[in-house]
Amino acid sequence: MGSINSKIQYWTEIAEYDLTTAEAMLETKRYLYVGFMCHQAIEKILKAVYVTKFHGEMPPYTHRLMKLSLVTDLYDKMTQDQRDLIDSLGPLDIEARYPTIKRDLSPSLDHDRCIHFITQTKGLLHWIKQQLPI
Repeated sequence: MGSINSKIQYWTEIAEYDLTTAEAMLETKRYLYVGFMCHQAIEKILKAVYVTKFHGEMPPYTHRLMKLSLVTDLYDKMTQDQRDLIDSLGPLDIEARYPTIKRDLSPSLDHDRCIHFITQTKGLLHWIKQQLPI
């Protein structure tokens, strides 16, 4: 994939794309996918930090935000609100793809909660980007 900087740029660009997709999903009232794309955005920016911390090594094949935030040493630096977001977004990835769980999650995701997710995700994404060398 190239240099460390190109890997960081790759993960950062995908994270930003996923956040933009979350906003598009909000416009179309696809609330489950707002949460899913917010999760994806944070997952990918954490993977950019992983690449930085481990000198270009490919990030692990995991979707667990808690694991990624711990292995990158960011969790202890996060505010309580940022940690709460990590906890809230956690179940909105893989589990959200299964019909039974999707049905259970959908009622908890309304317009206001999704706006909150997007706002919080933007803030956390920005903060994590500040931890990157580029």
